[in-house]
Amino acid sequence: MNVAVLQFPGTNCEYDTKYAFEKLGADVTILWHEESSIPTNTDLVVIPGGFSYGDYLRSGALAKFAHIMNSVKEFATNGGKVLGICNGFQILVETGLLPGALKRNDNLHFISKYHHLKVVNNDNDFLKKLNIGDIINIPVAHHDGNYFIDENGLEELKTNNQILLQYCNENGENQVLNGSVEQIAGICNKEKNVFGLMPHPERAIETLLGCDDGVKMLQGFFK
Repeated sequence: MNVAVLQFPGTNCEYDTKYAFEKLGADVTILWHEESSIPTNTDLVVIPGGFSYGDYLRSGALAKFAHIMNSVKEFATNGGKVLGICNGFQILVETGLLPGALKRNDNLHFISKYHHLKVVNNDNDFLKKLNIGDIINIPVAHHDGNYFIDENGLEELKTNNQILLQYCNENGENQVLNGSVEQIAGICNKEKNVFGLMPHPERAIETLLGCDDGVKMLQGFFK
């Protein structure tokens, strides 16, 4: 599998993401934000975490204007798979590739720790190797991860099985982490080829570093 990982000024998870996918057997290319095209053999585009353009204005608000994002939007429109992690999720929302908005955490603090997630839907390439109701433990590290969507949008997410993950405790009971509507931690688009989540599965691929619950998540993209 060929993976393209985007890189903006302020991105800080591109090499972690590259390492994770290479460990699983992918060929990975890092693309600078000023590039105008995605390699033709790309199977997956990943927008990694960090603070693109320093998170000035709003998180992801400047990155949506980067040259490479025109190609990302075209790639996604043509059915290409795109994964946004943390700041990448924020960028996908800002570009309109995913619905909703990401606001400041309700406690106004940066949150950095492992946290449990519940798999809500697995009828997609991202989570197909997991079962609905599975509880996984994945690191979070964000200041603006409070996912918001209006009532009509929320009903649409539910109708189309677009809610992928919810924050929960170790028993699978929903748990407030950052104020997200219905504790939503990750979603996808209607077509189920664009995925976004605030937690960092690329940081949970080795038991030596605390947990490998992220492996099955990323393996879903492999044929």
